[in-house]
Amino acid sequence: MKIALCNEVLRPMPFEEQCRVAAHMGYDALEVAPFTLKDDPFQISDAEAKEYARIAHDHGLTISGLHWLLVAPDGLSIVSADAAQRERTVRVMERMVELCAVLGGRYLVHGSPKQRSVPEGSGAAEAWERARDCLAQAARRAEACQLVYCLEPLSRRETDFVNTVEDAVRMVTEIGSPGLQTMIDCSAAGQAERVSVPDLIERWMPTGHIAHVQVNDPNRRGPGQGEMRFGAILRSLLAMQRQGHYNGILAVEPFDYVPDGPGCAAYSIGYLRGILQETESDE
Repeated sequence: MKIALCNEVLRPMPFEEQCRVAAHMGYDALEVAPFTLKDDPFQISDAEAKEYARIAHDHGLTISGLHWLLVAPDGLSIVSADAAQRERTVRVMERMVELCAVLGGRYLVHGSPKQRSVPEGSGAAEAWERARDCLAQAARRAEACQLVYCLEPLSRRETDFVNTVEDAVRMVTEIGSPGLQTMIDCSAAGQAERVSVPDLIERWMPTGHIAHVQVNDPNRRGPGQGEMRFGAILRSLLAMQRQGHYNGILAVEPFDYVPDGPGCAAYSIGYLRGILQETESDE
């Protein structure tokens, strides 16, 4: 199973140095937060995106996908009552899809909690309809580019909109596009779901709705730096992989870097590789 590192963990290193360090640690890919490249995705030309892909390739990495999509530029929202603001947001989402394709990625992760939380003066049903329209447009572009746009469930400490896999599957089902799926973020799942992550995997992956997994602890540190134990999670993922229900990648996405970004990244890959090696040897 291939493992990616979310590249903001290695900021403020230049992108080429991020690639060198991640490859040296044993990662297979980088999952890129576009705001770490430029503040506006429209400022990243296709030629520049191809150059980022080349740099990663030269270090033995791929760019697996994009995440943290709507952090920049400022003022984006998929639930705003302002139709012009939503339209501007959709254009950014579509450009993100195009960039992901040029970078050689396979998926995009739509987290961005502040940009989807129900605004004051709006109801949950109104926000749902607005978000559905925006996500449907992004899904159409993703489908055209043969990518998957993943709506990420997040905990209520971050947003009041789409907190569980079941919530996300409802949106995915309503839109009904192969370009839109959902995913599991272990940190969010550990806070918001009523069942364990292995149970989530076994319940939802056979449905085909889970296209990606991010590994992190509910304490927001790297895998292995908290109470969540990832042995059962990785065994469940490997079982799904063998059964043909999952062909994705594991992405390491901590938010609290202990002792620092590089140290957290190094610990995480060592912890995960150790579990995978032990699991494979047992089989």
